[in-house]
Amino acid sequence: MNSFDRAKPFVAVMFLQAGLAGMDILSKAALNQGMSNYVLVVYRHAVATVVIAPFAAILDKKLRPKMTLSIFIKLVALSLLEPVIDQNLYFLGMKYTTATFAAAIVNVLPAITFIIAWIVRLEKVKIGSLHSQAKVAGTIATVAGAMLMTLMKGPLIEFFRIKGRAYHENGTSGIDLHSSIKGALMITVGCFSWACFMILQAITLKSYPVELSLTAWICLLGTIEGTVVALVAEKGKPSVWAINWDMKLLAAVYSGVFCSGLAYYIQGIVMKDRGPVFVTAFSPLCMVIVAVMSSIILAQQMYLEMHLSRHGA
Repeated sequence: MNSFDRAKPFVAVMFLQAGLAGMDILSKAALNQGMSNYVLVVYRHAVATVVIAPFAAILDKKLRPKMTLSIFIKLVALSLLEPVIDQNLYFLGMKYTTATFAAAIVNVLPAITFIIAWIVRLEKVKIGSLHSQAKVAGTIATVAGAMLMTLMKGPLIEFFRIKGRAYHENGTSGIDLHSSIKGALMITVGCFSWACFMILQAITLKSYPVELSLTAWICLLGTIEGTVVALVAEKGKPSVWAINWDMKLLAAVYSGVFCSGLAYYIQGIVMKDRGPVFVTAFSPLCMVIVAVMSSIILAQQMYLEMHLSRHGA
């Protein structure tokens, strides 16, 4: 295997994290404008289905294995775990906090994925091995880091674009501790659901090894399940479904194409070779990108060193 082939999985997951960072920024802006997180999830997967399904129908025509009840049940579970449970909890948690804070809490994802993969024996751990010790240490570090982000913040870093400008996200001068904890809990539960999705996706690919078709099914079923949840949560109010040529539409299209369609496909390909833990290991990169972009685009305040505070990051 040459250097380019070895580098491809790393490039793919870094591209994936950059795409997720863009989604965080656009989604937070759309939510700030009053968009329902439930509706955003539905539109996101509807867009992804429209984009991915034609490619799956053509390119996987001769590759798709026969659909069985077992495979279909896995597809239904996959579309419930990530498109519905994880994303709604993630966006709800983001409403209570900030895009940077949400991205920081997602740092627990590699740890949760590693633990679940270890339990179901997708990941082998030998305590005497330096490689395994590094994984365990990394798991502890990511959880500790996420907890620090929940309870502490440090001195303000002012970028030239926002220097001297008041913090305006959500119309407040900060996020209180109660909101930070509430948001963190929602995002953490969402991360657990996302980790379960990763593990189940890796398992499903063994019996249904067609990444494009798998992605199309997840997005289609996610749209249907998400619509049911949105109708119940929003009590059938037609006004919440209104969308114009604005940030709400941009967030739905961008997140649908890049963060549902392409993301499920890319992580499926990488997962076949490197496993689910590798795919999630680059999550901290997303936090760095989101922190910088949020400070410039959303005028979100950014903090450096950590110290105890009554406000969340």
